[in-house]
Amino acid sequence: MKRLFAVTTLSVIISFVGAIATTHAALGQDAGEIARAAGGADCPSCNLFQADFSYHDLEGRNFAGARLRQADLSLSTMNRSNFEGADLSVANAFGGRFTHANFTGADLTNAAFIGAYLGYADFANATLSGASFAGAELNDAQHLTQAQLNTACGDERTLLPAGLTIPDCG
Repeated sequence: MKRLFAVTTLSVIISFVGAIATTHAALGQDAGEIARAAGGADCPSCNLFQADFSYHDLEGRNFAGARLRQADLSLSTMNRSNFEGADLSVANAFGGRFTHANFTGADLTNAAFIGAYLGYADFANATLSGASFAGAELNDAQHLTQAQLNTACGDERTLLPAGLTIPDCG
């Protein structure tokens, strides 16, 4: 009976560890997809978790539905890129250029767009909770609402469309 219990317990433990490893692999970054995207390829629905695209010129790329959680987009140029429905939560977009970028329905929770240029970027239904736009240029942003901005923060240097305000990051 002890042997049967030990074998059964070991079987359960192995199954549990296997499930955790599979889940972790599914959630971790995909080095191949990151390399292709960094090289300039479109990558819709890709797993780009913690990808480093800092200083990259990726204009007009399709990242719709991609997982860019904790990605480094600092000082990148991503003008006219499509981030529709993408997860950019906790991403670092410091000083990035996102002219005419599409953030429709994107999750920008706790992302840092400090000093970023977002001229004519589309924020329809984007989640901005906890996002920092200190010093960012949003004055020509499209479909940006006061309700969205109330969940984000900025500073006296943040440029916004007429009539909109943003809480101070303090």
